[in-house]
Amino acid sequence: MDVFAYGLLVLTTLPPLVPNSALLVTAGVLASRGEAFLPLILLVVAGSALLGDVLMYLLARRFGGPVRSWMQRRPRRRALLEWTSTHIQRYGLPFVIGVRFLPSGRIAGALASGVLRYPLRKYVIGAGFAEALWAAYSVGLGYMGSAAAGDPLYAAGIGIGVSCAVAAVGTGIQWVSRRRAMRVPAEEDGGAEAGEAPKGAGEGGDNGANGRGGCAGVAARQGAPDRAR
Repeated sequence: MDVFAYGLLVLTTLPPLVPNSALLVTAGVLASRGEAFLPLILLVVAGSALLGDVLMYLLARRFGGPVRSWMQRRPRRRALLEWTSTHIQRYGLPFVIGVRFLPSGRIAGALASGVLRYPLRKYVIGAGFAEALWAAYSVGLGYMGSAAAGDPLYAAGIGIGVSCAVAAVGTGIQWVSRRRAMRVPAEEDGGAEAGEAPKGAGEGGDNGANGRGGCAGVAARQGAPDRAR
């Protein structure tokens, strides 16, 4: 691989929502055949993706209000931001790492962390770990597939197929989690009508009847000073 090829890896992994699975699998195939240097590929892919994550985080941290308004224009984006913000508050660093592997999780995790003013040092650690895993997984599919199958086209097909399967599983997990999150407020509203006090209204959980969770809680904290990094 020449300099142009490594530059193409940067251009397809730094910005979000750019299809790059086939390219990363192909890079792994080339590394398996000795036509590319595997450690350099992993460094370029993980490093450029982390840079993109940090830029999104800083943008959301600096312009929290406009970013939040943009995310709330559509119901799906609003629900994704609220769901991600709630889970970052609840689980912290493990969720910052895990959300990277969910559909649209790279964008949602970075923007929600920035809007929440999640500590930069912790975010960089979590995002860096997640991108290292993602790079090893994505490039490794092509590398291991080529080593096992011996046919570059067959290896690329296996790698892309596995990537699609993992994405489908992630979509299912996200859908189930969001459905459960939507069911909790409905149950609490029913309990309140029966004379019971809503539970977890101030615990930073899923969107409660009083709107204290998710983005409403984020807005209430925008004037608070930054945490110690």
